[in-house]
Amino acid sequence: MTVRLTVQRQPWLAHVHATAAAYGDGLVPVVKGNGYGVGRPTLHEVIASLPAADATRSIVAIGSVHELHDVPPSVLPVVLTPTLAAPLDTSPILTVGSLEHVAALRGWSGRVMVKLASSMRRFGVAPADLPALLHAVDAAGLAVAGYALHLPLAGTDAKRVKEIRAWAPHLTTRAPLWVSHLAPARFRAVRDEHPALDVHIRVGTALWHGVPRCEFLRLTADVLHTQRVHAGDVAGYHASVVPFDGTLVAVGAGTCSGVAPLDGNDPQRQSPFHFARTRLEMLERPHMHTTMLVVPDGHPCPALGDRVDVQRPLISTTVDEVEWQ
Repeated sequence: MTVRLTVQRQPWLAHVHATAAAYGDGLVPVVKGNGYGVGRPTLHEVIASLPAADATRSIVAIGSVHELHDVPPSVLPVVLTPTLAAPLDTSPILTVGSLEHVAALRGWSGRVMVKLASSMRRFGVAPADLPALLHAVDAAGLAVAGYALHLPLAGTDAKRVKEIRAWAPHLTTRAPLWVSHLAPARFRAVRDEHPALDVHIRVGTALWHGVPRCEFLRLTADVLHTQRVHAGDVAGYHASVVPFDGTLVAVGAGTCSGVAPLDGNDPQRQSPFHFARTRLEMLERPHMHTTMLVVPDGHPCPALGDRVDVQRPLISTTVDEVEWQ
């Protein structure tokens, strides 16, 4: 075990429950991908203790039909990504955003979430095409469970609310409207402004991590080996030249875990590894299970068995161990 996510259990749970309370009964938790680093099964267990968006059953938004298998029977899954191959089970709510998505569900009899176009320009039907899509849904024997308007991260809450206002007059079929990426106060204001709409909000990162990520989550990797090197020595997969006298440090984290250089043009700031609040320079890019770092003489240097901090998004990192404290 070399890549480790350490979670301070009580502060983490306190944050999750406080965030859920701030959104209220309109909250729909999102559990998708790698379970935000913590793992999908763990998050599904926590959902049972949160306010339910449905009167009789907790609801969870999941990423794709391939994540249905670990949703417990007590939770109703809503699949966020359209599928071109319907599952055998008709209990999940699937997403459609085009006539083609509806056609792909031919022979499947369940409920669907109608995806509305937003400024993201990803999936979603335009206002002018909504009547035709609703007709196709009805003709296919499907029932509309709600509408989904996935708003972008970029921009302000005011711009996101403007998109909601633009869509509201087109939603004549009584069904819940799901939105995203609004602060709790602005979400409550939207509900007050549109009492005829049953507005819910899907929340993932802000619920499980905090925005920015809270300190009760820490991602680290183990130091597996160190050795003395001198300027001009050659090391690594790509025969990289050591730039200075110091210590070569092999860390047990690499591309298999989703660890990669940070974005940016400055090579000195691309390393995601830190020790003693100091960035550690990479000798070369991470390989599958190991990254080679080089620490100049006189700088804080980790020893064998130490942990170095890893600056990577948890949603794209595969951890070997979740350590609960």
